[in-house]
Amino acid sequence: MGPSHALSGAAVWLAGSWALDFTGVYQQSPLEIAVGTAVCAGAALLPDLDMSGKVTTGEGGATVAQTFGRVSLFVAEVLEKFSSFVYFLTRMKHDPHRDNGHRTLTHTLPFAAAVGWATTLAASAGGKWAVMGILFFMLGLALRGIFHTWARKRGWILITLLCAAATYGAYVYLPPERGYPMLGVAVGVGCIVHLLGDVITSAGVPLLWPIPTGRRMWRMIGVPNFLAVTVGGKVETIVLRGAFMIVSLAAIIALASGAFLEKFITLT
Repeated sequence: MGPSHALSGAAVWLAGSWALDFTGVYQQSPLEIAVGTAVCAGAALLPDLDMSGKVTTGEGGATVAQTFGRVSLFVAEVLEKFSSFVYFLTRMKHDPHRDNGHRTLTHTLPFAAAVGWATTLAASAGGKWAVMGILFFMLGLALRGIFHTWARKRGWILITLLCAAATYGAYVYLPPERGYPMLGVAVGVGCIVHLLGDVITSAGVPLLWPIPTGRRMWRMIGVPNFLAVTVGGKVETIVLRGAFMIVSLAAIIALASGAFLEKFITLT
């Protein structure tokens, strides 16, 4: 569901940016909107970094684990083992035995809040350099997710070079001496969008963790099988992705037309 996750993150951020701009609550420059959209789209794939592959051979793992080759595979390996460790420490008697940590810690609301808060701290304290690092990493996840077939064929080196070029462009044009704490919101929102996307599958996610439900701590919450979206099925690839693209384009047009009208009124 890589493309669906990434597109949903982009759609939510663009639609939210338009809503805030329309109501006058919070306005952003076009570049700030683009950066936030890229980060939210990438963060909408971040939870799946808990699915590791084989670092030595560079194979396996989730789509995003292949983003930066063996480096991202190693990160996924560490994150998966840590998630599995947390599951083992906190599981209750009726929680099932697991051989890996996929869809555990990184698929929880506390994780989304924690990485969002950590991103805000890093962006505020580290300034522009921290923002560049965040953008480089999240843009790589977004590219790997949205263009998954193309990215898989071209390999991680090209993805890394494209991310470096885009990050350099942001470095040149983003105003200095700003931390952009809203990036933390983009990361947190992206992670939550990912969780909601997994909820509509039959496997579900442990949304209520660490609140115990009955005799289980890690209860997977998802829709019934007859309502569940099949990964790779027509509902996901055509209906959902089509809807996310329509929302994204509509928000872009609305934002652009609003900025044009504002400039036109100012000139007249």
